[in-house]
Amino acid sequence: MSVTVFQNARIVDPSRGIDEIGSVIVDGKTIAATGAAALNQGAPEGAKIVDCTGKTIIPGLVDGCVFIGEPGAEHRETIASASLAAAAGGVTSVVMMPDTDPVIDNVALVEFVLRTARDTAHVNVFPAAAVTKGLEGREMTEFGLLREAGAVAFTDGRHTIANSLTMRRALTYARDFGAVIAHETRDPHLAGSGVMNEGLYASWLGLSGIPREAELIPLERDLSLARLTRGRYHASKISTGLSANAVARAKADGANVSAGVSINHLSLNENDIGEYRTFFKLSPPLRTEDDRQAMIEAVRNGTIDIVVSSHDPQDVDTKRLPFSDAADGAIGLETLLGAALRLYHNDEIPLLRLIEVLSTAPAKLFGLPVGTLKPGASADLAVVDLNEPWIVQEQNIRSRSKNTCFESARLQGRVLQTMVSGRTVFSV
Repeated sequence: MSVTVFQNARIVDPSRGIDEIGSVIVDGKTIAATGAAALNQGAPEGAKIVDCTGKTIIPGLVDGCVFIGEPGAEHRETIASASLAAAAGGVTSVVMMPDTDPVIDNVALVEFVLRTARDTAHVNVFPAAAVTKGLEGREMTEFGLLREAGAVAFTDGRHTIANSLTMRRALTYARDFGAVIAHETRDPHLAGSGVMNEGLYASWLGLSGIPREAELIPLERDLSLARLTRGRYHASKISTGLSANAVARAKADGANVSAGVSINHLSLNENDIGEYRTFFKLSPPLRTEDDRQAMIEAVRNGTIDIVVSSHDPQDVDTKRLPFSDAADGAIGLETLLGAALRLYHNDEIPLLRLIEVLSTAPAKLFGLPVGTLKPGASADLAVVDLNEPWIVQEQNIRSRSKNTCFESARLQGRVLQTMVSGRTVFSV
């Protein structure tokens, strides 16, 4: 087994609270030593020495919300192409949403994802299974069998479960199996035919709006049910200060709840839509600048637990349309870290906290054996130059779909190398 020694790097490992200059020694598939103490351990004979002066080593990112077309829409994204995009972005583990065709709501589909990932993926792919059969919000799936097959969480992906009794039962069953229910909340009646955030800007554009309450009201219901059932509830993607306040209250009450936010809602606001730019049509919609600032504060103070890319590939046929007709969603695996580092460079979120919500915290939330640089852990890591500038260009995007919110954006902080289980899966 080969040994690689990364020397003189800035080591940022939130799982141990480490931010120091040191070395990382990778022996085969695992990490043998890491941190300042490893700097003076020397190197085994025949080891590959990599000088990382001026570079930073972080645990491989864990993306807790990734939509992939396979099976059923391989023209938009396959597990293999998504894994290439992930590796380029320093993402070594993804939680795959069940919104496929057919839906991941049975053991055979979970096994298909795991088998396909094993054969074609360059990163770790962990499937999430549907809460309800066909994502229809009515009949629950077989939690026990799906959990045993390898499902790491239960979610209806883009769909909101309207029936409160179904959600109560789901939280109760998930509690018994030690699983988490992840839910994106959007009241279909309040949202109606809305296509962007309700407000003055929507009026200027002549577009129908979605009020913040369309997210808040079903979220409040879910938080109440989490208190009632003592189940593990995760608000997949919140986008407003009202939602953050609701989650904070639930946590203060002792409810077993957590929350995530898309990197898009930390980086962008409704004004970025400009003149009907459909790549910025997202779910939940981009909100006001006040809400964006509220999301940043919620990440900083711990109300929001994880940050996700919400990678959602859409092709020309679903995006190059009038704004009201275009599909929601944007890709984000390759730009997740670069966009997040804006918050570090702007002194809005400390680096240790930022890497925590991108790696250690999602790994802990979903019970995954990743997101750490501890000795003995799988050697999943990324070598990053925090200051190297780069421009997002369509021709360099590895995802099959090109619907990025960050086209032509200037980002600061680039992944130079990504390693999964001690194997380099990306390098510049």
